[in-house]
Amino acid sequence: MTQPAPSTGHRPRQAARMSRSVPGAAHAASLTDPAPGIGRRTAAIVAVAAMLPYLTIKILWLTGSSLGVGDPGLMNDPAMIGLNAMTFGMDAVGLLLALAFTARWGMRLPAPLVLLPLWVGTGLLSVIVVTAPIIVAAAGTAAFSGGPIEPWVYMMVYAGFLTQGIGLMTAFALYARDRWPAAFTTPVGLSYPSLTRPLQAVLAWGALPVAVVLGGARLVRAFEGPAAGAAQSGLKGLLAIAGAVALVVIVRGRGRGPFRRPLAAVWLGSGSLFGWGLYAMIVRSVGGPLAAGAGGPADLVELFGMLTGLVMGICGAFLLMERSGVSDVQPAQEPLEGEDREHDRRTADHGHR
Repeated sequence: MTQPAPSTGHRPRQAARMSRSVPGAAHAASLTDPAPGIGRRTAAIVAVAAMLPYLTIKILWLTGSSLGVGDPGLMNDPAMIGLNAMTFGMDAVGLLLALAFTARWGMRLPAPLVLLPLWVGTGLLSVIVVTAPIIVAAAGTAAFSGGPIEPWVYMMVYAGFLTQGIGLMTAFALYARDRWPAAFTTPVGLSYPSLTRPLQAVLAWGALPVAVVLGGARLVRAFEGPAAGAAQSGLKGLLAIAGAVALVVIVRGRGRGPFRRPLAAVWLGSGSLFGWGLYAMIVRSVGGPLAAGAGGPADLVELFGMLTGLVMGICGAFLLMERSGVSDVQPAQEPLEGEDREHDRRTADHGHR
């Protein structure tokens, strides 16, 4: 008499394979994905609502409107058209990802399509979320006056960035907790096999002194400029140093604290370095009004910041890919599988998805 095959406890993976070979199985596989909670859905909807005014004004500018612009010819400049198209595309991608966080199908998106744009986006938005209230408190609405753009446009845009940043980062954190629970339930010192650990060590230790120098340069610049620039430069400097130190910590893999804490520092620090450096390099390359007054040591800081952030991001990607193959079962729970090896052990997050 034939015995039934033992269950391996990996039903979601089996369902995913079935969906590629059995008609109608895709719907059944989708039911294995955890439904978004009310917190994730609310945060994502708030982020979407905050993006709409920014996307609207970008569409108006790209279609020839001069709403909120003191110099009507400014938006006809080829450099401004290109930058407006680029920033519109960035926010549109953020909107699509926020919508994905509200649905089950968002859990099946390829990981790079989620992680790469959000790594850059949260690196940019985290700085604005922290510094925008400081700038308004220190300088008031005067911080947005004096340029070719009307002050009310700046206020609307930065208020939208602030709300969008909080909503999108909250929704992404809740999404990542559901999709990659091991990053939230395991300690820094979790043991796992790694083929690229020597490379990770070289990248992490190599990025550390460069990030410290770049962070120090930004902290020095924070004491020399106006309040608006000082707040952003100071926070970028702190994020760069904290992210590089945290990267060394997680690559060494020593400690009992939760892995999510240094991971968050690496994520924001490297994303800020790369995102703001890339944006500055694009602005310098295309020229136009936004590139006025650029050059010198500040450009070198942005260039090396972009490259250092990229190196840190690559190192973190290697680490996360290898670590993702480790189950989020805590060591104390492994004996729950009996001696008969019936594969009846359940994961640590069972019942909490």
